[in-house]
Amino acid sequence: MADERAYLLDNREPEAGRRFDAIAELFDTWTLQHLDRLGVADGQHCWEVGAGGPGIARALAQRVGPTGRVLASDLDTSWLTGLPGDTVEVIRHDITRDPLPDERFDLVHARLVLVHLPDRAEVLRKLASTVRPGGWLVIEDADPALQPLACPDEHGPNEVLANRIRRSFRARLAERGVDLAFGRTLPRLLRAAGLTSVAAESYAPVTSRACRELEAATVRQLRDQLVGPDLSAGDLDQHLANLRDTELDVTTAPLISCWGQRPTHSR
Repeated sequence: MADERAYLLDNREPEAGRRFDAIAELFDTWTLQHLDRLGVADGQHCWEVGAGGPGIARALAQRVGPTGRVLASDLDTSWLTGLPGDTVEVIRHDITRDPLPDERFDLVHARLVLVHLPDRAEVLRKLASTVRPGGWLVIEDADPALQPLACPDEHGPNEVLANRIRRSFRARLAERGVDLAFGRTLPRLLRAAGLTSVAAESYAPVTSRACRELEAATVRQLRDQLVGPDLSAGDLDQHLANLRDTELDVTTAPLISCWGQRPTHSR
């Protein structure tokens, strides 16, 4: 994951656990559907990059079995608990600075990681280089510019406020170097990294309890950074109350899932 000083949503904060839980509820089924389609199987070696919480690493361990291996890496590994130690190795690793693992993997997966990195295209190329012939790289990242609103159905004052707060959040992301249109570039970048059979799909939940929980955890964590000339602390309190006390139809940025295969032989 990105340099901790540059990463807006610092995973060392207490709200990070709530965000990880909400992200898992929103996206794990979608992610695993794609990984299963690519054929994660017994005995394979997988690298979960910027793992965050334990959910995907645990699911991969179940799929590769006792003869397989899962490497789960992140800058902050404190959330990677309860994983089977005989199959999963947890390491602290900065993908922008640290040496790559010596081994080659059947699957390399990163979700909501590269979008935060200033050198994201180079990191993607590095990740692609760790995929063995016939293996797969799967990158999943957000594209906030594709659908920038918190409430696409802006029919009342609560929704207007939610969208004002989302605009402030997007501005803070952009200030930290986040590419708000990164997700749509993934097919091109995977091909440029030498991968074939490239395809991509997007997932954008419209509304759910997990959407509201993710929104609330994000606002609580970034409270001081969101307040500004056009957004008061009272506005944030009202938004959090709306998320708690009403069924506010708030959504997330679309998640673009893209995959490509390392050719088994050169052309």
